[in-house]
Amino acid sequence: MDSVRNGLRSIARKKLRSMLTIFGIAIGVLSVSLISMIGEVGKSQLNAELDSMGIGGLYVRAGEEMPFTRRELAAVQANEHVSQATPLMTSYATISSRGVQSKAVLWGIDANAEDIVSLKLLHGRMIHPSEVSSRAQVCIVDESFAQLFYKRSNIVGKTVQILIDGRYEPFEVVGVVASGGNLLQGLMGDVVPAFLYAPFTTLGQLSHKEAFSQIVAKLKPEADEAAAASSIASDLSGERGRIQVDNLNQQKERLNGVLSLVTLILSVIGGISLLVAGLSIMTVMLVTVHERTREIGIKKSIGASRRIILMEFLTEALLLSVLGCTIGIGTALMLGAAGCWLLGIPLEVNPSALLFCGMFSIGAGTLFGVYPAVQAARLKPVDALRCD
Repeated sequence: MDSVRNGLRSIARKKLRSMLTIFGIAIGVLSVSLISMIGEVGKSQLNAELDSMGIGGLYVRAGEEMPFTRRELAAVQANEHVSQATPLMTSYATISSRGVQSKAVLWGIDANAEDIVSLKLLHGRMIHPSEVSSRAQVCIVDESFAQLFYKRSNIVGKTVQILIDGRYEPFEVVGVVASGGNLLQGLMGDVVPAFLYAPFTTLGQLSHKEAFSQIVAKLKPEADEAAAASSIASDLSGERGRIQVDNLNQQKERLNGVLSLVTLILSVIGGISLLVAGLSIMTVMLVTVHERTREIGIKKSIGASRRIILMEFLTEALLLSVLGCTIGIGTALMLGAAGCWLLGIPLEVNPSALLFCGMFSIGAGTLFGVYPAVQAARLKPVDALRCD
């Protein structure tokens, strides 16, 4: 406790110099902590966006020359590893409404697509199974689409024209869902401005392509992805030959791995500032030893041991590191929470990363304080008392 009190007294004695050192450490910890949080929030949001786009489970593809039929869709749905499956038709279409034209991604889906691609309904309703079987010309649009054409969110009951096979076909809007591709749309700009969903049977009839070449399967929670992929491929191959089954969850894991690597590299770059802060602690402590040489001589002359002097200066370096680390992590959490609140997204924190950052900064600061502390402990009382 004496070492702690003396360390705090020494820090308070040179307030400006101590504060600059503490802020140097805090800035280094802040940068690394923010990079870690940005990486975690980015991975969380990307996964949410990919899940909302149906990027999960297994993606079964057939060649254009031999597309899937309803019988094969039923076979996938009946597979022991699959909880649900839906056909998928995707195209890049021109949409017209109120004299405005725009490009949109057109998805052909089944009535159960809501459970697989995680569509969040804002207004109206989802597509009914009867509309799929009757090939009704109805559609669901995302909020970005509604804002683009009508400058409002609820456009249920409106009619939009979709260019299919060279002519415009009218589709009634029966529902509006939350924009599932906000992140992707932001990255791709005008390339993917909006999304529109319609019964796959309707799109197939209008485009004269009754069959479909893609099936998205959602697996049961306990299912093994590799075994499920092999089983589905075996069920569907038959006379058509080899089909392609992609594990989309594995693709997400690879993408998360890339994001983690980028976050790690940026954190290492930010960690350089922690080493610079550690060097500043060494500089400050060396100056402190020089300034307190006479005080050290007096303490040693009245019985202070090398260990006491060593612990006193090491404790001061430790206190500087702890104060800087605490301020840095606290500021990073506040800035991260404020940024996520402004963007309307949940804050994601990796406690292990923050703990490692804090321990590294404290360890580096203490380590760089060892040399000045040893120098102080080695001073001879006679030599120290001679110093002015």
